[in-house]
Amino acid sequence: MNILHRNSLFFAIRGFCRKYSSASSEPAAKTVLHTSRTYSGDTPVKTSGELHLTSSHYDLYRLDKGPSTVSEVTREECLRMYRDMLIMRRMEIVAANMYLKKEVRGFCHVYVGQEACAVGIHSVMRPHDTSITSYRCHGWAYLVGESVENIFAELLGKVTGSARGKGGSIHIYGKRFYGGNGIVGAQIPLGAGLALAHKYNNDGAICFSVMGDGAVDQGQVYEAYNFAKLHDLPVVFIIENNQYSMGTSTKRHSANIDYYTRGDVIPGVRVGGMDILAVREAGKFAIDHINKGNGPIILQLDTYRYYGHSMSDPGTTYRTRDEVRLMRESQDCIKGFQDKLVSTKEVTDEQLKKMEKEVKLEIDEALKRAMAAPAPAVEETYYDIYRDYSDKVKMPAWGAFTQHKNVSHLIQKEEEKIDIKKSDKSKQNKKKGSK
Repeated sequence: MNILHRNSLFFAIRGFCRKYSSASSEPAAKTVLHTSRTYSGDTPVKTSGELHLTSSHYDLYRLDKGPSTVSEVTREECLRMYRDMLIMRRMEIVAANMYLKKEVRGFCHVYVGQEACAVGIHSVMRPHDTSITSYRCHGWAYLVGESVENIFAELLGKVTGSARGKGGSIHIYGKRFYGGNGIVGAQIPLGAGLALAHKYNNDGAICFSVMGDGAVDQGQVYEAYNFAKLHDLPVVFIIENNQYSMGTSTKRHSANIDYYTRGDVIPGVRVGGMDILAVREAGKFAIDHINKGNGPIILQLDTYRYYGHSMSDPGTTYRTRDEVRLMRESQDCIKGFQDKLVSTKEVTDEQLKKMEKEVKLEIDEALKRAMAAPAPAVEETYYDIYRDYSDKVKMPAWGAFTQHKNVSHLIQKEEEKIDIKKSDKSKQNKKKGSK
């Protein structure tokens, strides 16, 4: 029975919840998992040689054809995606606990519940592609290559952190990953700029520019859409619609909650963001769309966050505990993928439980190492202030400032001069006093 007909969430998360159901048969090849999504409701369909599993359907805008309804992935790829989701969830739960213990200062936004969005998209990204996201960035940073230890260290303000302890939860960066941005929607024009650089350099890369539903109503987002389409830039605008902008539901802050249609002349796709395979296929479709010279595309990933907007938000004043519980029980992206994997008979429950224990141990060990790391030295305050320009860049005379690597030494010398003057003055006063 569809969850929407069983509880009062219909008006809160209309069009979002669909109950997963599954049927199984042996895959055609032992190393390959075949899954597909049907548009005909929640009834599973069987055909010879393939495993058909139902999922959220795709809604299309300005497109005649959407993402594939068949996701063909190897056993190894599935296990890698499953492990990535486990790591992200455990990492975020630990981060939340650190915040509650006041070990993490400032803001902290966790990604628990939304793991399928980042992992599904990243699973099809190429090494030369770039990405940029909002302040809910820990999971994305991990996927692009930052270690869990370095992410924890950054949250704790340690020198071994991804930004040497100076960025905190919101400003984490990695290889071809441009943050972690603290201003709502600010990353979207930056994403268009990255895409412009890709086109200018003709490097074949695509920028994946990620935002939440709260950013979609920003004027700068529409400006970025216009610029991207005007120049047919290689950019995928991804909307992680977790149903609430801080404490405001989508229907209360947006006149049109079909965000995938709001790019005007930019085509879009709505995807069930709790299904990692649906997200993966949408990502592949977006890459193919851009590679054919069609310009930008919008992906709306309908998802759900289990925690509040940030760790200072209990997340229960604008939604009920029953709503969160029902989403955890019926729509959880990790549990849903686990059931699909086990149904193929390529993986057992015991193997997945063993992986979960291994991940928990790895995360706990990473936390211990991060906690033991030193804090940044005082002189770190003066680093990374100015850019080191290459010899190819000719700066005007007024811009011939001292590079940041020398600034701390100059300041230190000035401080030493002040200390010497203070010391000399103190000695003179003592001499006068003795006379």
